[in-house]
Amino acid sequence: MHLPKLSIPTLLAATVLSAGCQSTASAPTGFSEAPNACNAEAVRNLIGKTATPALLEEAKSRSGADTARILGPNDIVTLEYDSRRLNINTDAGMTIERISCG
Repeated sequence: MHLPKLSIPTLLAATVLSAGCQSTASAPTGFSEAPNACNAEAVRNLIGKTATPALLEEAKSRSGADTARILGPNDIVTLEYDSRRLNINTDAGMTIERISCG
């Protein structure tokens, strides 16, 4: 069988177009999208409290996150996204201002 030769741009275009055909169906009800997925909504009530190591562990456990970190206003952070990580953002006085996953 003879297959036609395809150019790199043609292969790239076909790859990009076929990606649009991927299913985006959500997981069945009652199942999370990924094991150990982080759920920031489960710990929103901690906003306004003082971040401590004990509170960090509690938040990590309640959110279902694999890892958790406290981020101050001047902290240097890595930019890679990790859906299983809980981020607790604080002000300079360690008061929790925002909680998110990523």
